[in-house]
Amino acid sequence: MELLDKDLVSIQDVRNLIHKAKEAQRVLADYSQAQVDALVEAMAKTGENSASHLAEMAVAETGFGKVQDKITKNIIASKKLADSVRDLKTIGVIADDPVKKIQEVAVPFGVVAGLVPSTNPTSTTIYKAIISIKAGNAVVISPHPSALKCIAETVRLLREALQSLGAPADLVSVMSTPTLEGTSELMKNAGIGIILATGGSAMVKAAYSSGNPALGVGPGNVPAFIERTADIKKSVSYILMSKTFDNGTVCASEQHVVTEHAIADQVKAEMIAQGSYFLNESEITRVEKVIVGPRGTLNASIVGKPAIEIARMAGVTVPDTTRVLVGEQGRDNIGKKYPFSWEKLSPLLGFYRTADAHDACELCLELLNYEGAGHSLAIHTQNDSLVREFALKKPVSRLVVNTPSTHGAVGATTALPPAFTLGCGSIGGSATSDNVTPLHLFNKRYVAYGICEPQAPVVETSTAVAGVTNLDIEAITRLVIERLKAL
Repeated sequence: MELLDKDLVSIQDVRNLIHKAKEAQRVLADYSQAQVDALVEAMAKTGENSASHLAEMAVAETGFGKVQDKITKNIIASKKLADSVRDLKTIGVIADDPVKKIQEVAVPFGVVAGLVPSTNPTSTTIYKAIISIKAGNAVVISPHPSALKCIAETVRLLREALQSLGAPADLVSVMSTPTLEGTSELMKNAGIGIILATGGSAMVKAAYSSGNPALGVGPGNVPAFIERTADIKKSVSYILMSKTFDNGTVCASEQHVVTEHAIADQVKAEMIAQGSYFLNESEITRVEKVIVGPRGTLNASIVGKPAIEIARMAGVTVPDTTRVLVGEQGRDNIGKKYPFSWEKLSPLLGFYRTADAHDACELCLELLNYEGAGHSLAIHTQNDSLVREFALKKPVSRLVVNTPSTHGAVGATTALPPAFTLGCGSIGGSATSDNVTPLHLFNKRYVAYGICEPQAPVVETSTAVAGVTNLDIEAITRLVIERLKAL
């Protein structure tokens, strides 16, 4: 039977879920830090134990990525995340300075609206549920329609984990009928405390214009600069490892290799040796046609697909060992007309040669300003002063050094907090430049004791006015009034 008025059903579903989430959060509000931490541990254990099952479901349903890599992402979102937040104080009094006599009290937002994309569906759901509850909130998930089944299964398992400890299952819930209208209601509803938006640019912008507080992620368009002092073999290995991870579906994955003329041929040879296929001019044209979708934007049918499959779609024959397709670009090939300069969310890389490190610095800036400002940049070098120069000048929130960009940005190979919502700062249209953690999901109430007595203001007056001392202010005032009456 066809479902009529699906939009109205979706809106009502959202309102019901928010009502139940608010009731569940009121129960959570009486939990101690230890009780909340126990819930987090139970959810993390469930995510870890179900990592394979959920990864298989995600790939089967969406057609994006690789099972093994989605398993890794599920583990990062569960075990590694839980390890990183275990000692965080997020409930009740979280700081107390007896000297300054000031305390900080965590005040949860209440209900979090969690928008989850199809590229990282199960891992993002686990991640948003854990950080929401760690901060004392409930969360309502808005799933991408093409990943509804695997996201719903993730939520079901997390709810079971909560119930096993006697907590309300409605601390984590998911829309059963996802529509644009329903998601809009979720974002705009007065019962929502904050929105965590991970998805396309349009959805993130809608979150910020909803009227509710929001934390969102802009597009990534990560350049990877291999500088002449770099270990070329290791640098290429890291870039290809990152770019092929889950077939490039992570927004922090590299989109371009930028290098200097002095070592460009060495870099190219190493990339070929490690499984990159450099397209010739006619092949670049054919691949560009499949990069661009019917609306002139990224073609969703290539997202998360292997390089060989994309080549087949473009009518290009490549070796069976091909890991990445590379389109070498002219120095100025950046912008709408050059699809290899876009964020491609697949094993496709642009390749740029520059005169020197200064020119590379400028090229990376141009790529980021076209698309991806505020997100991430990778650099491979042994020159720490160059890293500092890039850090001071590049419009990014994460500069990852000598590591795969995907793994480094999400906190798998760096000391950054493990996260699947990577803030892009104001330049990227985001309210934060941080990797989003539980610390972003509560307000602080400050309790401040008086530590000194108020001082009366000291008013300095001059007694030397036209040679007169000990002025009689009242007499002068009467004189002025009498003269004004005489006028």
